[in-house]
Amino acid sequence: MMTMRARVYLDWNGSAPLLPEAKAAMDAVLAEAASSGLNASAVHGAGRVARRFVDEARSQIAKAVNARPAQVIFTSGGSEANALALRGAIEAAAMEGQRMTRLFVSAIEHDSIGGWASHLAETVPGLRVDVIPVTRDGVVDLDALAVMLREGKGRTLISVMQANNETGAIQPLSRVAGMAREYGAIVHTDAAQALGRMDIDFAALGVHMMTLSAHKAGGPHGAGALIVRDDVKLAPQMRGGGQEGFRRAGTENVAAIAGFGAAAAYSRTPHDMATFRDEMETEILARVPDAIIHSKGAPRLCNTSLIGHAGLDAETQVMAMDLAGFCVSAGAACSSGKVKPSHVLASMGLSADAARSAIRISIGRTTARADLVRFVDAWAQHVARAVRVPAVAGGAR
Repeated sequence: MMTMRARVYLDWNGSAPLLPEAKAAMDAVLAEAASSGLNASAVHGAGRVARRFVDEARSQIAKAVNARPAQVIFTSGGSEANALALRGAIEAAAMEGQRMTRLFVSAIEHDSIGGWASHLAETVPGLRVDVIPVTRDGVVDLDALAVMLREGKGRTLISVMQANNETGAIQPLSRVAGMAREYGAIVHTDAAQALGRMDIDFAALGVHMMTLSAHKAGGPHGAGALIVRDDVKLAPQMRGGGQEGFRRAGTENVAAIAGFGAAAAYSRTPHDMATFRDEMETEILARVPDAIIHSKGAPRLCNTSLIGHAGLDAETQVMAMDLAGFCVSAGAACSSGKVKPSHVLASMGLSADAARSAIRISIGRTTARADLVRFVDAWAQHVARAVRVPAVAGGAR
């Protein structure tokens, strides 16, 4: 009988493995659901049990990001939360006679922001969408944003992610929010990659809305949240019932929400992933001196490394590493399995060839140093074969 090679999972930014704590919370809900339907909107006893699960998760998530439970709106995931933030805020402003006329999104946003921005530009009369450029390190250009705000007229909505999903570059959100206040602009941040990988303080950041995604932090797929400040009006994008304070209709997925809450609670447990990541990058550059570590000069998530080498193709590297037993990715994992040049790297001024060569290694709490030692060796050998230049001898120390 053929046995499968044990795989080393190095794609935590794509989706983190389900935490034992999240599974236990979900199992508790499902065990209860086996004897009674858990509809959190019902007023009978079983409904009240479901409501307690949801309320506990809401409190856990609020505590994890320094928000209040009432500010947490549950969604089906990060993409829906982003849609609710952008379209919901624009539609609510129009209904109150204070139409949004400008939407600024950073050049490195996830496609769930970029796609909506393009759609809104085509469908919302009078709305102008502008892209905030980034520096060579993949950080929002604050000088350019200042000019955009000065020259802009009318109400403005800004969306800048907290940390980039490909490079890990952490964005200067507090400064963005401070600049926005001067012009009365509303700020949304997609913090899906940040939960569990850096400290998050919704209140201190000064942003108006924040997107979270359960499966990026070790929770289940199919659950997300939008954290919303009290003074922000949103038009619901899912209509029907009065769930989530009439801001998002639909019977709550109690099991997924409970798992999300447990993962959020666990996210406050510190893990030193930066040491392993930095050791890996040091050895990569020792073995393959021509390798490029993207955004190395910027503050980054402790678990993320985006590497490339001139003349190599990302898809080929991903396949070679898969055959060697390592799960890595070519940037974002939201393109139906298709690998395309990174728009993030293109926005940083890299050539199309360079944008096509980058692969992402993202680690997590169970990643071992030995896993990364073996990965560096496998990748260095692949580079040596692919470019026909011997890699520097030696192994990671």
